[in-house]
Amino acid sequence: MAGLAPGERDAMEIALGHAVRFRDSMEGARVPPAADVPEMMRRFRTPLAEDGLAAAEVIDTIGRDAVDGLNRMGSPNFYGYVLGGSHPVGVAADMMVSAWGQNCGSAFETPAMTAMERAVCDWTIDMLGLPTESGAGLVTGASVANMVAIMAARNALLSAQGWDVEVKGLFGAPEIPVLIGEHAHSAPFAALRYAGFGAGRAIRVATDDQGRIDPLAFSEAIARCTRPALVVLQAGQINSGAFDPFEAIIPAVRANGGWVHVDGAFGLWLAAVPDLAGRLRGVQLADSWAVDLHKWLNAPFDAGMVICRDRAPLVRAMTARGAYLPEVGEQWEPSDSTPELSRRARGVPSYAILRHLGRKGLREMVARHCALAARAAERLAAEPGISVLNEIHCNQVAVTFGEGTEGDGLTRKVLAAVQKRGLVYPTHGEWRGRQIMRISVICYATQERDIDLLVEEVISAWRLIRGGKE
Repeated sequence: MAGLAPGERDAMEIALGHAVRFRDSMEGARVPPAADVPEMMRRFRTPLAEDGLAAAEVIDTIGRDAVDGLNRMGSPNFYGYVLGGSHPVGVAADMMVSAWGQNCGSAFETPAMTAMERAVCDWTIDMLGLPTESGAGLVTGASVANMVAIMAARNALLSAQGWDVEVKGLFGAPEIPVLIGEHAHSAPFAALRYAGFGAGRAIRVATDDQGRIDPLAFSEAIARCTRPALVVLQAGQINSGAFDPFEAIIPAVRANGGWVHVDGAFGLWLAAVPDLAGRLRGVQLADSWAVDLHKWLNAPFDAGMVICRDRAPLVRAMTARGAYLPEVGEQWEPSDSTPELSRRARGVPSYAILRHLGRKGLREMVARHCALAARAAERLAAEPGISVLNEIHCNQVAVTFGEGTEGDGLTRKVLAAVQKRGLVYPTHGEWRGRQIMRISVICYATQERDIDLLVEEVISAWRLIRGGKE
């Protein structure tokens, strides 16, 4: 009976050891990589030898040589790019996913994976207060979720006009107007490109100082649409964290016969917290939603979800069943809702995290991060010369230093100084005509002491630069 070959068990145990040591090293460690790209290229981009190495030696060498080039994105002091910290329970589950080696395109052949992934979809739809009849698919993240939802919208809007886009394509198809906020994230613009709409054709609707679509400007824009429109809204503006006024906008789209898609990569999670859900009032009236699981749920990369109120156009847009695949009857087939036939069981880590946290734990984590963002903003804004440009709608803080064009240079210098020291790691952004330091509070492990360290590091760097000492 075949089992692990000599050395393979050692390789797996060595890998586990490196993984545990790395995660155990987060507390108090420098966040950014210690080695740069050229150094990592020197270590890894070498000629491939004719003879292979023992499995254990390969894994041990990778674990040893890569660690200097790793960013500790799972650290409670990583505040960049709205990235969750890969919760250890999810990481543990992900290790089993790799060992199981299941290709999750077929429910018939991977029943355990399908059951867990269906549970994740059911739980998420329920916690976010979305229609229970919604269909969902597990994808790599919100970028692909936006793309899939927009393709489902394309299918539905054209089908309603007698055009089968899956058969005929877009050549000669009825035109679909697209409306989107002028300060929307780049992901839905990319999704519009992938779906053949073209990012440049989208009608960009004016927004307020928080990046929210202006209802009057939207009303005027949709009134000019002579065909049913695709409208893209956002739950969580990337810099301010603000939410579009769903309740004011969606009825006008309904009257137009259009489709509303919500890019809710991180902000949609506030709907799971009763005390915060009012900030997204009306979001459940949309037709589709994109949400990241590797953001606020802190699932390991990669993990996202597309959700559609009506599952039929989602399936029509995505299904690619081959004749060789088993018949599934009424079963909700995983590959019917995603652009992949072959993929890992990416829903299992999210299943483990949700079982570990429960509803209460998830609500507490989201609420805590929002409170910590407010704490950081209040303390930073109290320092002379530091400005917080946004209201704190959720977990995002947009910070500038100094004034005017000189302030842009000072902001870059402060950010560079903080990142170089490396005890905390915010990242760069551009907002309201200014260069900003963007702080995203979203790691499962981040607590008040971490926010206090962040504030101390930022203020210390600012005082040194303002005083001309750096």
